[in-house]
This record gives sequence, C-alpha cells and structure tokens, in this order.
Amino acid sequence: MEMSARSPRVARFGVFEVDLRAGEVRKQGLKVRLQEQPFQVLAMLLEHPGEVVTREELQKRLWPADTFVDFDHGVNTAINKIREALGDSADNPRFVETLHRRGYRFIYPVESLTPSPSPRGRGEPEAVSISQPSPSGRGWSRLVGPGEGARFGRGRIALAAGAMVAVAAVLITLNVAGLRDRLLTFAGARHAAPLPKIESIAVLPLENLSGDPEQEYFADGMTDALITNLGKIRALRVISRTTAMHFKGTKKTLPEIARELNVDAVVEGSVLRSGNRVRVTANLLHAPTDRHLWAESYERDLRDVLALQSDVAQAIAREVQIKLTPQEQTRLASRHPVNPEAYQAYVMGRYFWNKRTEDGLKKAITYFEQALDEDPGYAMGWAGLADCYNLLAIFDFLPPKEGFPKAKEAATKALELDETLAEGHTSLGYVKDSYYWDWPGAEREFKRAIELNPNYATAHHWYSDHLEIVGRHDEAIAEIKRAQQLDPLSLTINAVAGLRFHTARRYDQAVEQLRKTLEMDPGFAVAHGWLGQAYEQKGQYEDAIAEHEKAREGLPGTAYALAALGHAYAAAGKRNEALRILTDLNERRKTTYVSPYAIGVIHVGLGQEDRALEWLERAYEDRDSWLSWLKADPRLDPLRSDPRFQDLLRRMNFPE
Repeated sequence: MEMSARSPRVARFGVFEVDLRAGEVRKQGLKVRLQEQPFQVLAMLLEHPGEVVTREELQKRLWPADTFVDFDHGVNTAINKIREALGDSADNPRFVETLHRRGYRFIYPVESLTPSPSPRGRGEPEAVSISQPSPSGRGWSRLVGPGEGARFGRGRIALAAGAMVAVAAVLITLNVAGLRDRLLTFAGARHAAPLPKIESIAVLPLENLSGDPEQEYFADGMTDALITNLGKIRALRVISRTTAMHFKGTKKTLPEIARELNVDAVVEGSVLRSGNRVRVTANLLHAPTDRHLWAESYERDLRDVLALQSDVAQAIAREVQIKLTPQEQTRLASRHPVNPEAYQAYVMGRYFWNKRTEDGLKKAITYFEQALDEDPGYAMGWAGLADCYNLLAIFDFLPPKEGFPKAKEAATKALELDETLAEGHTSLGYVKDSYYWDWPGAEREFKRAIELNPNYATAHHWYSDHLEIVGRHDEAIAEIKRAQQLDPLSLTINAVAGLRFHTARRYDQAVEQLRKTLEMDPGFAVAHGWLGQAYEQKGQYEDAIAEHEKAREGLPGTAYALAALGHAYAAAGKRNEALRILTDLNERRKTTYVSPYAIGVIHVGLGQEDRALEWLERAYEDRDSWLSWLKADPRLDPLRSDPRFQDLLRRMNFPE
C-alpha cells in the first residue's frame, strides 16, 4: 500500500499536533514557534515513539560528520527548546524523557503518525501510521491516514477496501517478503505486537534528582521499597536490592543488564524530594529489546509515601499482566499515612544497616530509635531494630545474651503491629534458630516470611541456614539456590552456597562454588575463610592456611576468623602456631566477648577432645549462636561418638 502525495503526515499527542510535512507544531490549533533544528529532533523522536533515540543517531542525522559544531551543546539546546515549546519538564517529563548517557525517548501516546523514512535502517513501510498506547493500555494503531479514498464513491470505496483487506490478509498471513515481521517490528506501540511475557524483573537504583548528594539515601530507600512491594507477587521473580545496587551509575545497556541478571523487564526511574513532597517517575522496559512499555509519574505528600510506593508496584503488576491473588492485592493495598520524620529516620537507618559493619549497625539503631520516638507504632522501625541486634550478636559485636533477646523483643513488637511484615518474621525466625534453639518455631517463621514475600532473598538465605542446621542438606542447597536466583550478585549468598556444599560434605563442589565467589570479588574475606575450611577437609592444609590468612587480613580483629586459622594450623600439625592463637583469644576474653565455640574448635584440631567439650559446654551456657551449627560443622566430626557430645545435641532439642 503506497501513500498518496496528498496524505497527511501528522502526529497528535495531547493538545498538540505536529505536521511533519509542513514543519509546524500546533497547540489546540494555534501555531507554536519551534526552530528548524529542534523541530527535526522532535520529528525523529516522534518517528519512534516509546523507543530510545541515541545521541549518536541524532548527530548522524542533524550534524553530519563534515560539519563543525559543538554537538553536545547543540542537542541539549534542541531538547530544551522542544520542552519549552511543549511546556515539558526534564525533572517530571510528560513528553520527552532523558536517559542518562544513552539518549532520549518520546513517552506520551502518539496517534496518527505516518513517519518519514527512518535513518536507523529499520525499513518501516511509509504508509503505516503508529501510536504509542497510553499508560492505561488503550491506545491502538490506525493503519489508514484520514482523507485516503475521498475521491471514491461509497461502493467503490467498499470494493477497493475489501480487496485491499483481502490481499493484505493473505500477504500478512503468509508473511510474504517478511511483511508480517516488518509490520510487527515497525509498530512502536506495544499493542501492535503481543506484549512480551514478563516473569522476572529488576528495579534499577532510582536516580536522585534533588541535586543534594546527602539525599542519596532517600532514593535508595525508595528503590528498596519498590523492590519489597513487587517482591510480594509470587508469580514474578524480583531481583533483590544487593544485586540491583551493583548497577548504580552503570554504563551498561539494558539488554546487557537483562542478560547478566536473566530478567525479562527492568524498571528505571527517578526520585525528587522537595520539603515534604515526593515525586517518583518510573519507566518499565522490556529489557532484552530495550522496548518501552510504560511510564508514569506520581507525586504525593511524604505522609502518603507508602501509598505512593504501593501505587507504583500495582501499576507495574498491571502492565506486565500478572494476575494478583486476593491476598497479594491486600498486601499491596495502600497503607496508613506515615509520620514523615519517622519515615526519613527509618530510611536512613536502613542505609546504615546495609553497610553491615559494627559502626554502621550502631548508627542504624540510633536512626531506628529516632523513628520509633516519632511514631512508636511504626512496625518497620521495630523490624529494623530486630535486624540490627541480630547482626550485632551473630558477628560477636554484642554478647548473645544481650543482642538476641533485644532482637526477639523488637521483632515480636513489629509483628504485633503488622503481622504481614516478612522482615519481622525473618528476624524472629533467626532469633529462634540462633539463640532459643526452637527449630519448629524458626521454620514456621521462615515459611511465613516467604509466603508474604516470595522474593525476599534474606528469608530464603536464613531458611537455608535453618535447614542445614537441622541436617536437611538437599533442601538447604535448593533453598540457597533460590536465594541466588533472586540476588545473583550477592557475595554473601554466593559464599553461603559454597558453605552449603561444605556442610553436606561435598567438598569439591564447595571449592568450585567458593572459587566462583572469589572471582566476583577476590577480596571477599568470608569466602576465603570458608574455602580454607573446605581445603582442610580435603587434606590440602597449606592451601587451607593460605586462605585462612587472607580471611584474617580481611577481617582484622574478628575472633572467629582467627580461630578458624588456629584450627587449620592444628590440623596441619603446626601445634605452636595454633597454641599462640589460643593464647591470643583467651587474652581477648578479658575485655570483649569471644565465642567459646570458636575456642573449642581449635582444641578439636589439637586432638584435645576433653578441652573441646568443656568449651562447647561454656558455649551452651552463653547460648552462643555458633553452637547452632553443632550438628552440621564437619570440624566437630571427631567428637560425634562421644556421649557428652550426644547429650549436648539432646539438650539442644535437635531433631533426629
């Protein structure tokens, strides 16, 4: 079908019309002034609505290689002129969106556009008009421009139209000369071709548009919240925060990110906070093809930020055509208003909690307590406190009898206020495993957390720990693999996957997985320590000692890393070195908490079974969290036949 010379080439969006033949922009019929070069940029964007037009493509078309211009200044000026003519905003775009370091995209629905030949080599048929659907998904293409066939009588129109439709149907059905494929490729509107099936998604770090680097924590907090809300949808695999943050400021393209994460779609966007107002702009893209599917902006008072986060998540769920269960709809429903000061303190607390250092955790506690001073009924604040005390105790920054009861109290309070918090159930499950040795109770909490948020990687990770602790090795490995799918770039989860093979006595697989983890970050001390333990069990003592030395260097002052090195020395027959470490740890006990379990492990390596069992009894009295691994740790195998060891297992209520 060829286009008549008299056929109009007009793009319509909102109250605007752009006549591509006449070079005019009109607003409600009145001409809007726009210079030639900005007009050409606008025309190029309108030829590919919803698609990224790169800066390089603009340069090729408008600033040929033999011209001498400041291209960056030229394109920036042109985009600014377009926005001025359309009354658009770079911060909250309705029409032209900037994609940092990539290019520009026209994001508003476009109707009745008959494009000029593309400079991008896409081979689109000139007579086909396209439209980008509205965010509600109701936009459709119009395949015949207005005015065509006006010179025919009604009967001849019907006859001609019928013949054309029949011929077109045959050609498209048979895909003659690839016509069907070219039409589907050409149609920029997502409904011109079937919506890609989307079963997995990554939320990239939202950009902070405030201009204030100290507001970075707020943008990160909004990213976390969107990931958490989408994570409640069981039918959708959502990449976790730890992995998503690896792409902050990345120069990688969306298809590259999609391949790396094995996801179907990506959400990118921005956050602008001004006083107590928050604006979030979100874009949904089919990642492998960089195809734009949906964009929307939301602006609310900070008191309504939870509702804003919920609205964005629900809109994305609708756009990817995921059917929500009634329970998921309830969990995604807007929440009650939140105290703005409490919310800001909570987000800052999570920012420091994610650092996972002693100083960071203590700062996080300060902010979570500020949040609860502002609003004692703020459940997320209590959940944050529980997470902090859990980590402080497990890292031996606090004695277990001080840290874990505080974690339990905070987690219980969080769940009294909001039983649907996956974070609260996960923290409570961890306390029950690590301190109270309530194995059935811990499993119930982890299962409930995963039911509430199937994409919460930490819940899968800690549930995997639980399964390993009680001796269910295959289930533990399956669960940590699920955590890896959700958080593929998490060093901790990848290292724990190696530890799962280690405690299952599959040492070759443990070594392989831990080496892969160290390829991701050769300085990750925890992986070096666990690799050292695997080498010990294989009898490769020199390799084991080398790995434990790297772990100690990366974790200076950490008693557990030092004790692991002591055991390796003892197993290798280097008795004097092992005894020096024992002396060092006993000196430390005079001023700080040192795990009795860790000291007991060195005595096992030295063959001093009576002394080892004495220290394990002390660990029992302290309710040392490492004692939870009594049944799983291969280093304790020499003690397992001793009746005193069996009695200890019985008193800890381990299942058979």
